[in-house]
Amino acid sequence: MDLWTVYHGDIPPFLREMMDSPALRRLEDVGMNCGCEYTSFPRFRDLGHYSRFRHSVGAALIVWHFTRDSAASAAGLLHDIATPVFAHVVDFLRGDYLTQEATESGTEEIIRQSAELRASLARYAIPAEDVVDYHRYSIADNDAPRLSADRLEYTLGNLLNFRLADLSEIREMYDDLTVSVSEDGARELMFRTGETALAFARGALACSRIYVSREDRYAMQMLSELLGDAIKAGVLAERDLMTTEPEVIHKLLSDGKYSRRWDRFRSYREMAAQDRPGPEAGWRQIFAKKRHIDPCVAGKGRVSAVYPAFGEELRTFLRQSQAEWLLGI
Repeated sequence: MDLWTVYHGDIPPFLREMMDSPALRRLEDVGMNCGCEYTSFPRFRDLGHYSRFRHSVGAALIVWHFTRDSAASAAGLLHDIATPVFAHVVDFLRGDYLTQEATESGTEEIIRQSAELRASLARYAIPAEDVVDYHRYSIADNDAPRLSADRLEYTLGNLLNFRLADLSEIREMYDDLTVSVSEDGARELMFRTGETALAFARGALACSRIYVSREDRYAMQMLSELLGDAIKAGVLAERDLMTTEPEVIHKLLSDGKYSRRWDRFRSYREMAAQDRPGPEAGWRQIFAKKRHIDPCVAGKGRVSAVYPAFGEELRTFLRQSQAEWLLGI
């Protein structure tokens, strides 16, 4: 799966050089689907490899395509550099399952410690202080439900990976984008045509439902417990969370108890749900962040206002309760 050529025809030299740094390359072995792809749930078991590295480069190319701002593009490239193994699973481990922002800390420290990144930034006269926080660039990132390069990239990537859209449909969505000013005066990625905006919004909502599906929430919770227990037992160390998923899995498999727990995690294939926990071990009540996007149609407003039926779909999703008890089987 390669959407980079959709986002921009080529990779500018400053991005290509930073891509080759060890700090960025580590993200090739950190997945976008937060460990769910290791389970046997039908939705996740046949996914292609979609890494934080591919996402980061994609986000940077989107920013570059629409802004030609090297600092903003570099910030987009580096925005996930501090992501631990299994990504937002570690937010669950740290009790940040509703905002899922705990894993964003550490970007500045990693850049400071990387001689390769510091040299690249200096070579292209990009001040390091201009790339440590991509939130300062509204095209790179903004508050939900707005559309940013970060949200756009992981939505298009997952539409393709979840087989909810094909490459021609994704290209049509991307080619319809422009930059305009939103209701709060900030620059934002927007669609030129309502029909394309609606198609994207519905695809994004389909992805959002997957991100908080029973399978997704349960897998992230149980994997967070596995990692936390392995750290307490000394099978893993906290620093291992900043390595790669193959390295962490290798350590789990080297211990008999945690090898069995990893195999159990991988065996999950279906879910049971009810309004109270059953007698079996493993029942969990799990709440998670509801990611959502309500993009703008340039000159007309947000899709939820232009298309009231979609607005009701989105509100129904946001009202949906997560109070059920879940058990993986």
